Amino acid sequence: MKSFAGALSLALLTAVPALAGPAPVPSSDTVTVGTVSLASAGSTVDVPVYIRDASGTPLGIDQPPGSRIQSYSLTVNYAPASAVQSVTFTRAGIPAPLTPAFESSPSAPGTISLLAVFQESTNLIPFTSNAPLPGNQVGVLHVTIAPTATVGTTIALTLDPTLTQLANQAGTTSETTTNGSLTLVNGAIVVTTPVPTLSAWALALLAMVLAAVAVVVLPRT
Repeated sequence: MKSFAGALSLALLTAVPALAGPAPVPSSDTVTVGTVSLASAGSTVDVPVYIRDASGTPLGIDQPPGSRIQSYSLTVNYAPASAVQSVTFTRAGIPAPLTPAFESSPSAPGTISLLAVFQESTNLIPFTSNAPLPGNQVGVLHVTIAPTATVGTTIALTLDPTLTQLANQAGTTSETTTNGSLTLVNGAIVVTTPVPTLSAWALALLAMVLAAVAVVVLPRT
């Protein structure tokens, strides 16, 4: 009888983990770069950048004061760099009306960043906790595509996993890919249309208009 009871107890103990299921996966906040797929060579496109504030992470609007997302470093690498004529990275979305205590957008060939710190007591970033992906917009990339970019070119917009991170105002708590509290979602720009060109009829009409203007403007002798 004792051996039966011991066997039954052992079976129940070994069954408990199976009944409990796997351990819950810790949530993470997310930084997302958008994708634009209707770009043409020589045009300027706006690519939104988002942060999703998930509950239960080290930083967030659901956390007590001093543990809110009030600082971020967002670094986007773009390639091929030859397909980009110029790029700027500015605030947009929920932090747009706020006044940062510090803000900078350093850049180098093939990479650009947006760094910002906001004082929590006067400029709380109003994230929506657990908003549907991609979350709240915090920035925008203004990308001018090189006129030489060919149709079918895909410009990869990749978040740097080392330099991209979120922090509280004091910088004492950070969320990174290394500590598992931050997830990065990359974007892209796809060149789908060539530079608009004038047809032969349009060129002929333009020549006629320019000739007529010249006749009117040039002084008579």
